[in-house]
Amino acid sequence: MSKVEEKVESLIKKKVEDLGYELYDVEYSKEGKDYYLNIYIDSPKGIDLNDCEKVNNEINPLLDENDFIKDSYFLVVSSPGVERVLRKDKHLEDNIGTEVNVKLFKKDELGKKEHRGILRSFDKDKIVLDEEETQVEIERKNIAQIKTVYNW
Repeated sequence: MSKVEEKVESLIKKKVEDLGYELYDVEYSKEGKDYYLNIYIDSPKGIDLNDCEKVNNEINPLLDENDFIKDSYFLVVSSPGVERVLRKDKHLEDNIGTEVNVKLFKKDELGKKEHRGILRSFDKDKIVLDEEETQVEIERKNIAQIKTVYNW
């Protein structure tokens, strides 16, 4: 997580939880010339547009008051979706035994840039997947993105 993401998370986490939601993730990114502050919320009952609006209306004043993001940005509050990006150890822990897709920054020693399998374990240095008949260890520093797989 970047410093901005960490600051935003610590600033809004309690407010989001007080509203009855889990703060799943915070992502600050630049797309083209625009900056986006994406706030992902979750709930056992799911997330709808009204939930997103409610959280947006509560956290927007907090972000404006604290004003530590120097660039202009778009605030986006949404669900993490069915196929969720796993960026934190908590996300990985919650998805042990789940099918995931792992994209790498560059091809690995197997000549692959992507792996798909069941997440078996992880530590600070690597993740372990069951991919078909083989167990694969992937160094975390080589991972561009891990996402859950929803089989339609």
